[in-house]
Amino acid sequence: MDGAKFAIEASEVESMVKESGLSVLQLLTSLVKPAQNLARPPISKFSVGAVGLGSDGRIFFGVNLEFPGLPLHHSVHAEQFLATNLAVHGEPRLLYIAVSAAPCGHCRQFLQELRNASDIQIFITSSSSENESQEPPKFKPLLSILPNPFGPFDLLDKETPLLLEPHDNGLWLLSETIDSNSGNSSNLCNGLCELFAKNESMLKISALEAANNSHALYSGCPSGVALMDVEGMIYRGSYMESAAYNPSLGPVQAALVSYVASGGGGYDRIVAGVLVEKKEAVVRQEDTARLLLKAVSPKCELQVFHCGSGLNGCKRPS
Repeated sequence: MDGAKFAIEASEVESMVKESGLSVLQLLTSLVKPAQNLARPPISKFSVGAVGLGSDGRIFFGVNLEFPGLPLHHSVHAEQFLATNLAVHGEPRLLYIAVSAAPCGHCRQFLQELRNASDIQIFITSSSSENESQEPPKFKPLLSILPNPFGPFDLLDKETPLLLEPHDNGLWLLSETIDSNSGNSSNLCNGLCELFAKNESMLKISALEAANNSHALYSGCPSGVALMDVEGMIYRGSYMESAAYNPSLGPVQAALVSYVASGGGGYDRIVAGVLVEKKEAVVRQEDTARLLLKAVSPKCELQVFHCGSGLNGCKRPS
């Protein structure tokens, strides 16, 4: 299979099962090593792969991403990548997950944001012996590695949409440009000004869509990012909060997951971005977004736009 592929369609999964003679779950575990090979951990050199089966039969990859020059808490864990990858592809539910190493507490908590998280079946390949690798993998519920979990339903009602489910945060862009660019506008004038001008509106729309789909129910501060590469392709990411706060995933990281999952190369190919967030947000993404993009793609131009919300008591303009 293509080494840069991060999602496998259900029909292709069926073909792979028939050709290999493996069950779907055996196939899932066999793909963990190829997933590890796609990881980008330049700091720790410890590659993690996670492979998940969605409710519609598709298989998704997740890998860890580390960013040189930044504190490790800016990293994306493989399980976070996997959940974001499912969201990017519109998959509403994760049924099974095979991982190369036992998920850290950070990731066990992050997965609680998925519907029926305790019932997700997990298999850790590093814990299986060579003899066991020839047998059907013995998956066990996520609850078995995170007993007595704290999660969304300790804070929210049961009808509230969770991480992989559709959100509509009722946001709209304010008429004025709230923040100027990062001061690097000259970076885009090396043959890219026309490309940026052509795609600026689409970047704003994509960032707004990402913010509207943001899972930010605990702070009430949704935000979204859209990034553009040198070819004019746009990748968007939504801010994703955890009930425990600390495992939350920022919108830039989510957009970078979309970039990598779409076959993106070096981060330096990202040349422009737009962040949309509320004007008076108690959780602001701008400074963190600039820090992260400066580290991974110094030539990237970031513009910030503020939005209004019908969810904060304000009336949406006609």
